[in-house]
Amino acid sequence: MGGLTKLAIRNSCMKLLNERPIHQNITVKDIVEDCGINRNSFYYHYQDLPSLIAEIFTDEADKLIRNYPHVETIEEGLRTAVSFALENKRAVLHIHSSANRELFEQYLWRVCEHVAESYINTAFSEYRISKQDRQTIIRFHKCECFGIIMDWLSKNMDNDIIHGIQRICELKRGMTQELFKRCQEDIIDKFQ
Repeated sequence: MGGLTKLAIRNSCMKLLNERPIHQNITVKDIVEDCGINRNSFYYHYQDLPSLIAEIFTDEADKLIRNYPHVETIEEGLRTAVSFALENKRAVLHIHSSANRELFEQYLWRVCEHVAESYINTAFSEYRISKQDRQTIIRFHKCECFGIIMDWLSKNMDNDIIHGIQRICELKRGMTQELFKRCQEDIIDKFQ
């Protein structure tokens, strides 16, 4: 029964976030009235509204990581990273422009890290480079993904992010492979 109550609370929270910003007083009272439970039930499961939002993002990140264990292209990874935001555009914008922005940024950082690491370890597994170089390339792609999405959010998601992702991936095609080749050349040079 507790699982159904938590789901109802989460669904009501997302519904209300898609309707109005947090600063327009989305309260625990609004959530419990929307899902038809009492306040004690809410506080049995969550300390406060930020802890509810944090759990929603943590669970969404876990689900995304579980559903996409292997990312074969950076384009696929970026589309995956923006999927939750596209499905919940208004809610994400409302959280992004609130005092709870950090909760979404933590979620996005974790998702971008998974996307970058999965992409590099899947698409470039045959390259033998130093662990440090591999981590540097993963960090670069993580920051790139995060930056693209944060820029899109800062512009109120007004542009077509999917088209933008496709275009940037077309323009940078082969760049990651070139990074790996340079890392391999550095290893060869060190042993000569």
